[in-house]
Amino acid sequence: MCRSALSIPPRSRFDLQAIEACLHRTRMAFDAINARLRVRRDRLDDEVVGNMVEGYAYVDALVRDGINIFALGSLKGLLEINRLVLCGSSENRRRRYSSHLKVTERHFYEEREGGVQDLVEWMEDHARDDVWERAAGVYIRILSKPQLFLEGNHRSGTLVISYILAREGLPPFVLTPENASTYFDPSSVITDTRKKSLSMVFKIPAVKKRLAAFLRQQSDPEFLATVFVPDPPTGR
Repeated sequence: MCRSALSIPPRSRFDLQAIEACLHRTRMAFDAINARLRVRRDRLDDEVVGNMVEGYAYVDALVRDGINIFALGSLKGLLEINRLVLCGSSENRRRRYSSHLKVTERHFYEEREGGVQDLVEWMEDHARDDVWERAAGVYIRILSKPQLFLEGNHRSGTLVISYILAREGLPPFVLTPENASTYFDPSSVITDTRKKSLSMVFKIPAVKKRLAAFLRQQSDPEFLATVFVPDPPTGR
């Protein structure tokens, strides 16, 4: 019997194969990309790509399960995104870096200016913003000083952007050889800006607007796959 006859509704999920293929294409071009950046980035290698793909799969599952990672009780989802970009799901790597992960968790919850409370409050204040500006704004709150995590803020921020977009049915943001320079250079401006500074008030709004427009421009349905997921049976 065909799917339409079964009345199974189509739903969009991340196309992890397309995302991984694109990230490997970016990895192969990364030396040339890095040479064009105002501030050089850490090398993009196979391990980083693998961790990011695991991160996209995790974000996809969060959206599928309807989990709001900005809600009290679900904030650990944000921490898990950072753990995945740093260590993947490998228990051995997580044990090896357990002290770093514990310090990161303490910073995440206890940092007054740049911890998760700041991020949650920002989200509450901007809940009615256009989704593109909301995604750009969250990325800025993660990267600006003090940063949300001790390491991996750019990669974690990319996944959080993708989470916000996916909750609206939009494709995830994925780094490509074509968009990398445009993405990284404004990020360097953000990381040099303190949350409580005049630059945040006068300079960053224009950066946010450009980043939101960039994210909208980069929205690519290639990174979504339509799947047919039957609704759970109703009780009789």
